[in-house]
Amino acid sequence: MVKLKLIVMIPCLNEETTLPSVINSIPQSIEGIDTIETLIVDDGSTDKTSEVARKLGVNYIIRNTRNRGLAKSFSLGLNSALLHGADIIVNTDGDNQYPQGDIARLVAPIIAHEADIVIADRQTRTIAHFSPLKKLLQSLGSTMVCKLAGVCVPDAVSGFRAYSRAAAMELNVVTEFSYCTETIIQAGKKKLKVTSVPVVTNSKTRESRLFKNMYQHIKKTGSTMVRVFAMYEPLKTFFNLGAVFLFIGFLFFLRFFYFMIIGLGSGHVQSILFGAVMFLAGFQVLVLGLVSDLIAGNRKLIEEVLYQQRREYYKKNK
Repeated sequence: MVKLKLIVMIPCLNEETTLPSVINSIPQSIEGIDTIETLIVDDGSTDKTSEVARKLGVNYIIRNTRNRGLAKSFSLGLNSALLHGADIIVNTDGDNQYPQGDIARLVAPIIAHEADIVIADRQTRTIAHFSPLKKLLQSLGSTMVCKLAGVCVPDAVSGFRAYSRAAAMELNVVTEFSYCTETIIQAGKKKLKVTSVPVVTNSKTRESRLFKNMYQHIKKTGSTMVRVFAMYEPLKTFFNLGAVFLFIGFLFFLRFFYFMIIGLGSGHVQSILFGAVMFLAGFQVLVLGLVSDLIAGNRKLIEEVLYQQRREYYKKNK
C-alpha cells in the first residue's frame, strides 16, 4: 500500500502571536495519510515568528533575510515541500484565518484521485466583516478567473488549498503579488482537475498585509489575470485587441466615405488619417499575437522539460 505524506506549509510575516493557534489546530492524523509534517516560510519577519515555530516543533523552517512577497514565499515553500517528499501539500495562512480542522476534507478529493487541486470556498457572502462591495468584487473576480481559466471555483482568491505532488511540480509562479489566481489559470490551461470544498473561516485576527486598500488589490489582481492569460493564450488576447483597433479604424473610414458621398469629404480628411493609424496599429497587434503565440509554444516545451527534470530530481530526493 502506498504511504502518503502531507506537508502543511504556512507563509508567515510577523505571525508570532497567531502561529501557535495555526500549528495546534492542524490535525494529528487523517485517514489515508501516513505522515503529517509542517513547514513555514518566514518572509523576513521582524518578530519571533521563526523562534516560535521552532518551539512549536515545526518540521521545516525557511527564513527569507528580507521580505520577498507572498508569491515568492509560496513558490519557495512548494519546492521545499516537494524536496522533503510531500505527496500532498496544503497551504494555509499564518493569521489563523482558515480552519485547519478542515484539512482532512480539503485533501480527501486528492487522496481519492478525484482532483489535482482543491481550493477552500470561504463562502464570502456569509463573512460578516466583509463589506458588500468586497463581497461583490470577490464574486466578480472569481467569475472572471473562471472565464479565463476554464475551471470554475467559487472563491478564486482563497489561499487555503491543497495540491497533489504532480500538480505542484507543474506549477510555475512568475508573478510577484499573489499565487492564487495565477495558479488557477495555469491549472486550467494545463488541464489539471480543480475542485473546491466549503469551509467556515475563523474570526478575523488582523487586517490583510497583502494590499493596502481595495483599489490596490483590484489593480494587482487584475494585472496578474491579464498577464497570465496572455502568457497562455497570446493569439486570442492579441487578436481580440487587434480587432478592436481595426474596428475603430473601419468606423472612421465609414465616416469619411459618408461625408465624401454627400460632398463634404474634403473637410474630413482627418477621419481617414486616424482610420489608417488604427488599421496600422491593429495589424501590428495581430503580428505581435502571432509572434507571441510562437514564443508561447516554446514556453510550453520548456515547461515540459522543467517538469520532467523536477520529477526526476524530486524522485531521487524523496
